Amino acid sequence: MRTSQSDALVVYGVTGDLAHKMIFPALYAMVKRGNLNVPVIGVAFPKWSLERLQKRVTHSIKQSGGIDNKQAFQRLLSLLKYVSGDYNDSETFARIKLALGKAKRPAHYLAIPPSLFGTVIKNLGAAGLTENARVIVEKPFGRDLASARALNRVARSVFPEDSIFRIDHFLGKEAIMNILYFRFANSFLEPIWNRNYVSSVQITLSENFGVGKRGAFYESAGCLRDVIQNHLFQIVALLAMEPPAGRHYSAVQTEKATVFKAMRQLKPADIVRGQYIGYRQEDDVAKNSDAETYCALRLFVDSWRWDGVPWYLRSGKYLPDTATEIIVELKPPPQKLFADAATALGKGNYLRFRLSPDAAIAIAARVKLAGEEFIGKQRELYLLEQQPGEETPYERLLGDAMKGDGGLFTREDAVEAAWEVVDKVLKHHPRVRPYKRGTWGPKQADALIESDGGWHNPTDTPPTGS
Repeated sequence: MRTSQSDALVVYGVTGDLAHKMIFPALYAMVKRGNLNVPVIGVAFPKWSLERLQKRVTHSIKQSGGIDNKQAFQRLLSLLKYVSGDYNDSETFARIKLALGKAKRPAHYLAIPPSLFGTVIKNLGAAGLTENARVIVEKPFGRDLASARALNRVARSVFPEDSIFRIDHFLGKEAIMNILYFRFANSFLEPIWNRNYVSSVQITLSENFGVGKRGAFYESAGCLRDVIQNHLFQIVALLAMEPPAGRHYSAVQTEKATVFKAMRQLKPADIVRGQYIGYRQEDDVAKNSDAETYCALRLFVDSWRWDGVPWYLRSGKYLPDTATEIIVELKPPPQKLFADAATALGKGNYLRFRLSPDAAIAIAARVKLAGEEFIGKQRELYLLEQQPGEETPYERLLGDAMKGDGGLFTREDAVEAAWEVVDKVLKHHPRVRPYKRGTWGPKQADALIESDGGWHNPTDTPPTGS
């Protein structure tokens, strides 16, 4: 397993939106922290000069927060190189090899459309640019089980598995990493973290805006592929996994893959698909589109720990709030001594992980109100709030990939196992149900979770207590 630091970073698609919005600010932050001091070679089709790339980087950093360290900024500009060329042309890769110079352990970052992944990886192999190298691949990793397997075959034909880093910026968020830490750094949690005490788990990733300029993408992907199969499944894996055998990243990856393999294959009855009213009038959207802008599903993890516990996942556009939140609902006490607690179906004790827009971990419990009667209310105890100085997701993930630390990336077997869970409903599913903008989706999604007390909306959070 390689653990040596990459001595160059090659960014394919350097003139694109992803590089402008996310990558350049991350590289600047890495330079400021002293974590980036190697050549950064940008590759793209447009015939740009190095000066034009530097202007693009400057514009990006000014827009993302400004230049607050002129020395680090100038250092970043000095690290840049640019190669123009077609990814189908072997001459492009000859020029990349020339630009790498004495670098022997480059990291190749594919910030390009998935349709080009195979082309670039094959040409890297043909040009002799893969020895001691790493490849960083942006999601999505395929669009179904068959395409994911095909992409993995291409990547593995050129790179060993421990040199392939499948990047999902969601996993680089500090709040996501804290789920793993919170679970296994605290002894009080383990005794109740199982089917005996947890009645259900629900995960919501909501957005209060529409598809914008991504109409064409949503027509080909939809919410299930775009958000649930990757982002929300990764959260399920962190919550449901068994303790890893060690602190090394391969042990974590093994346990996450085991969760995906234990997930029960979804059936049409397990899923509700929605589409906000007005979506079909968006740019690049078919007039009779059946693409879902909202998806809710009921999932089961058939393991010893989680047998019979339903996991409810939902995500959508034009919902009332932009937030990501997890509710782990605990079962009620075995004897219902107090009437007010007994009637609070679905509103019992829970753990809440709020991932965005602000980060928090909270525990909810009922406390008695003042007076002679035994009447109480639910209160929350906060355990964590947002902390200053956090690394941005791309800063963390690019740095980890260049170090060879795969803890926050996704392994081949996990990718394929996750696609297998949704593969049938990608082909055979109920039609989309319309919903109004500013609502929590179609009413059919409420019926999906009704027996477990209904959805906990991020706006329903009770007050904190002490």
